[in-house]
Amino acid sequence: MGRAAPPTPGDPVSHPPPRRPDTRTLATVTHAAFFLLLGASLARFLLRHPGEPRTPWIIALSVTLSLLYVLGPAVGATPPPDARAAGAGAAAPAATAPAPPLGRLLWLGLVVATWVVLVLLAPSFAWCAVPLFYTALRTLRPRAAVVLVALLTTFVVLAQLQLATAFDPNLLLAPPAVAALATAVFVHTERQAEAQRALIDDLIRTRRELAATERREGTLAERQRLSMEIHDTLAQNLSSQQMLLQAADRTWDTDPGTARAHVRTATGIAAHGLAEARRLVHDLAPSELADGAGLADALRALDAGPHIEVRFHLEGAPAPLPDRVQSALLRIAQGALANVREHSGARSAALTLSFLGDQVVLDVADDGHGFGEPRTGTGTGIGDGNGNGPGTARAPERGHGLPAMRARVRQLGGTLTIESAPGEGTVLSAAVPLEPTG
Repeated sequence: MGRAAPPTPGDPVSHPPPRRPDTRTLATVTHAAFFLLLGASLARFLLRHPGEPRTPWIIALSVTLSLLYVLGPAVGATPPPDARAAGAGAAAPAATAPAPPLGRLLWLGLVVATWVVLVLLAPSFAWCAVPLFYTALRTLRPRAAVVLVALLTTFVVLAQLQLATAFDPNLLLAPPAVAALATAVFVHTERQAEAQRALIDDLIRTRRELAATERREGTLAERQRLSMEIHDTLAQNLSSQQMLLQAADRTWDTDPGTARAHVRTATGIAAHGLAEARRLVHDLAPSELADGAGLADALRALDAGPHIEVRFHLEGAPAPLPDRVQSALLRIAQGALANVREHSGARSAALTLSFLGDQVVLDVADDGHGFGEPRTGTGTGIGDGNGNGPGTARAPERGHGLPAMRARVRQLGGTLTIESAPGEGTVLSAAVPLEPTG
């Protein structure tokens, strides 16, 4: 048999709330009070009316009432604590609670009828009605329960007046006061319990929705990260191969040696791209940083293709960098060199890695033709990826290159700055704060 599907976020909680200790205690006290009052009333009658003809009937009715009261929960005639609220739903008002089953109504009718006959024969049994108030309130709908409590209270008053030798205002007012107090306490407790159940259901639903939202955000973040990884590795390698193979095709007949060199370089880039693809499948960690290689060594090994000289400079005392910082800076350098190769027309580029104590800065400068007007930007506003944005003029931000760099720097809490002018090249600077070590 298949497993049931798990509830989706936002679905109402359908499981019944657990029975609370205070509810169980109240039920236990009520049951104990009923049998205590019933036993005391029977003992009082036997002591005051020994040998009367009605005594067997009183004893038989007392035993019957006891059995009915005990057997009610056993046969399902009375709901367990919280069952009525659970069936109605935490959010349903008490007035709209579902009607009790016919078995419960029959059981309650038998209990009340037996008690009425018993009180008619012996008015001293009237105070057994107090525990019956609670039984009626937790079995019937609130309005029907209040009506039944009022009828029971009236019957108690009449029985007490019948026992009194003279008119006593206390006998007339005490039973209604007790009934009103018991009903008010019960209704107040039930409303608090319903509010608590509704709050718990809301908290559970909110927690599920929050977990679902976090999963969705995590999925989107992972997709963005994979997109940047693929762009900075496989896409750049394929672009380089395309350029080299096109150059080899153009010079194959006139300069076979140069063409073969281009093919060999493209083959090397293809091998590097294959390693990157395998690495992406394996663990998505930069292959240049594998085997204990540091960021400086990985940056020193980068190139921007043929005819572009790449120089590397290290400034400051190197400090240990988190893996995610090393990976992000390496990918930014690779993306920046790809832009140099494809857009700048530069003959040289310089990579500078600077350790400045509280931050690490990566600068990528080229001597290409630059673009637009001088401009600077931060990690959150250097353009929209299409050359439009704060401080931009005509930036070559097509594709995913610069947006991916901005996203990487922003995830690390850093800034990305780009400075360029026509004929003066471009400088890209990524600054990432470092957590204090001491």
